[in-house]
Amino acid sequence: MIFGKRAGGIQALARGAALALTVCLAPVAGAAQEEGFSALARLDVAQSGLSDARRGATALELSLSQGVPWRVFTLDAPRRVVLDFREIDWGQLQAAELGAAEGVAAVRFGAYRPGWSRMVLDLAAPLKVQSAEMSVAEATGRARLSLLLTPTEAAAFAAEAGAPYDPRWDLPAPATEPASEARPDWAPTKVMIDPGHGGIDPGAERGETQEKDLMLLFARELRDLLRRSGGFEVVMTRDADEFVSLERRVALAHQHQVDVFLSLHADSLSQGNAKGATIYTLSDDASDAASALLAERHDRADILSGVDLSGADDEVTDVLLDLARMETEPRTDRLARSLVDALKESTVTLNRKPMREGAFSVLKAADVPSVLVELGFMSSQRDLANLQDPGWRAAMAAGLRDGLIAWVEDDRAARALVRQ
Repeated sequence: MIFGKRAGGIQALARGAALALTVCLAPVAGAAQEEGFSALARLDVAQSGLSDARRGATALELSLSQGVPWRVFTLDAPRRVVLDFREIDWGQLQAAELGAAEGVAAVRFGAYRPGWSRMVLDLAAPLKVQSAEMSVAEATGRARLSLLLTPTEAAAFAAEAGAPYDPRWDLPAPATEPASEARPDWAPTKVMIDPGHGGIDPGAERGETQEKDLMLLFARELRDLLRRSGGFEVVMTRDADEFVSLERRVALAHQHQVDVFLSLHADSLSQGNAKGATIYTLSDDASDAASALLAERHDRADILSGVDLSGADDEVTDVLLDLARMETEPRTDRLARSLVDALKESTVTLNRKPMREGAFSVLKAADVPSVLVELGFMSSQRDLANLQDPGWRAAMAAGLRDGLIAWVEDDRAARALVRQ
């Protein structure tokens, strides 16, 4: 089924029952050059907007400085429409500037991966993609994306929803890596630092301050400190304001064959008076209600950013992972305790219960000791001030470094005993 018309090298087409609609340039790489497109389109906010149309329909209009490759599809549970672009500069756009429509509960947008942008429409009711078209003016090169969503039945929406797969757009399927030999004791410890959130997912927000920015800043400072300390090789899941899914973060830990994984966060909790640094380890059963809430919020960040998590569970795989974790779990517990002990010796203020557990998906690399470091809570004015203080961040980074050094020594000694 073809929607709209070919205009300026743009064509719209449906790609099967699992995909509501895909729109792109074909081929993506060459066509953009042939049309004279650069890599970045700018949004004209004054000429863009979201509005109600006739008979319960919803209309989205985006005015762009030029045409770009793009696609649109729907996802269920929760219902949402996802638009990908290569790529759009959103500038200082606020969702409220796009207006509102009864069929759309919320709108998010931002960087998705390097070179890609994403917009997600949370639907208040099941709406199908009735038509979608990008027209490009031959004289100016300016483009206009018109999307019309019309009411449909919940069952029909669910049947047609699903994330597409196109090698020109998506990451390749995970490949099976051959088992690597044990790293020699003299080799540097490879640490993966994972700045939480990024791109379309800002994380916690306090005024104009966003968690994703604070975590990237601290991650870079911690990386540089570890490198200067010697004995560490450091890689990061992201080194820019880009979205990285939870699954991808874990995959990167395996891809780089890291020895330890540190995920950095500074969440906001409206309940209670949470404050102070906390170290979390993985557990199916949360150690407290706050930990359960944080884990749920972290997982939901992927869903809200338009990631399809359907079919992610596999009982057989879970059993194999549990077996692998039997060896990794005690090493992870020692890592958490070492970090807490080192932070106690620093000037950093710890949470009254600094070691906690939760079902954080980002910690599920079964063969890599992994912890989530909650540097503080942005809902606490004191913690927020600390996170913005270079001196405090330096003390926190030094504490984490000292904890890692102590853990490496302890872990190597424990492995030697096991070998004996």
